[in-house]
Amino acid sequence: MADDQGWGDVGYNGHPHLKTPHLDAMAQNGAVFSRFYSAGSVCSPTRASVMTGRHPARMVINSSNCGHLRDQEISLAEMVKEKGYRTGHFGKWHLGTLTRYILDANRGGKKENDLYYAPPWEHGFDVSFVTESKVPTWDPMITPSQSAEDVRATLIEGEHFGTYYWTGPEKRVTENLKGDDSRIIMDRVIPFIEKSVAQRQTFLSIIWFHAPHLPVLTGKKYKSLYSQLSDDQQHYYGVISALDEQVGRLRKKLRSLCIADNTLVFYTSDNGPETSLEVREKNISYGMAQGLTNGLRGRKRSLHEGGIRVPGIVEWPAKINPGTRVEVPCFTSDYFPTIAHILGIDINKYQRPYDGESLQPYWNKQKQKRTKALAFKFGNQLALIDNYFKLYSIYDEEYRLYDLQKDFAEENDLSSLQPKRVAVLQSLYQAWNLSVQNSNKGADY
Repeated sequence: MADDQGWGDVGYNGHPHLKTPHLDAMAQNGAVFSRFYSAGSVCSPTRASVMTGRHPARMVINSSNCGHLRDQEISLAEMVKEKGYRTGHFGKWHLGTLTRYILDANRGGKKENDLYYAPPWEHGFDVSFVTESKVPTWDPMITPSQSAEDVRATLIEGEHFGTYYWTGPEKRVTENLKGDDSRIIMDRVIPFIEKSVAQRQTFLSIIWFHAPHLPVLTGKKYKSLYSQLSDDQQHYYGVISALDEQVGRLRKKLRSLCIADNTLVFYTSDNGPETSLEVREKNISYGMAQGLTNGLRGRKRSLHEGGIRVPGIVEWPAKINPGTRVEVPCFTSDYFPTIAHILGIDINKYQRPYDGESLQPYWNKQKQKRTKALAFKFGNQLALIDNYFKLYSIYDEEYRLYDLQKDFAEENDLSSLQPKRVAVLQSLYQAWNLSVQNSNKGADY
């Protein structure tokens, strides 16, 4: 999973500049979801949906740096361990703090936030190499210039960024932390996979890149790919090309180990591309907003399409026909029930509501319409997508209706023309929201 990569920020979606040959090859060899969504329009909520198959609002993870993965939740790692899988998590965690004792990242080590201590090694992961939250995408432990953006004013350029990589309880990493952050992460993934294969052990590897989240920085090798563009663009596109290179490295390693055909690989982003702060806070400039939505309305923090429709690819050579396209709306909450279905695990035994459903019938072309509507909740916004129609509202009033099949840019509000459809979708949303409120009260546990 990338961080803040827009729906248009891939070569296979016709980007005018960006080079992503390995993601393009993965898309060509597997299935592309033309309407794939992140369950949240910022990072932590989406990560919670991947980890549990449930909407993040059920866990009160409603924004970034908010809440934590609760002990009562059943994580993806804990589920697959029932089938003997070896599990690893690499990159950005963002589902709770990683240390109780030292100041780390946004919340770690502060006594008053010990409540949010929830590292991956306490949620079913055998191997970890993780940060609590963001780091620079080049030399991740070093504070860059303020011009790189999203650098706290209290940090000093050239000194430690204030965020660490952790491998276990109070175990900080000090070696091999220079250069491209995506490469640094993959340097830990590859040995994990090699050891699993050597031990003839099935494995789950979750790889959450920091790129292209701010601070966005890359090296000369990747900037040179875009030498005809501005310096900001060279960094932004270079960061994604560096990430793409590591996707290629992973795919090549799976082939060399002779396990590619029977390895299922998903790719997505946690939300749409970053906005400029001036979009959010009047008269304050945050720099140039990078990332393309390919004409979709809104960006990160919005429940319009540009904030939640993201790249979606799945590759499984033994099971998925090359060149497959899935037009049905799907989202990150679907990963958990998909993997459960493939492994023959009945998640009903966990006795809690799941918002996702298995993706397998969609890439196998057994189903052409979504069974469960996709519901979204962020701040004062709500949205619900029932196949091609989308309900959107702010403050639970002034409901708008869009036909995404004919109007993917959400320009034409049909609510006054189709009040009955609005009422039906409102009813679906209200029923879902009541279920979420029951979850918030602890009913799921």
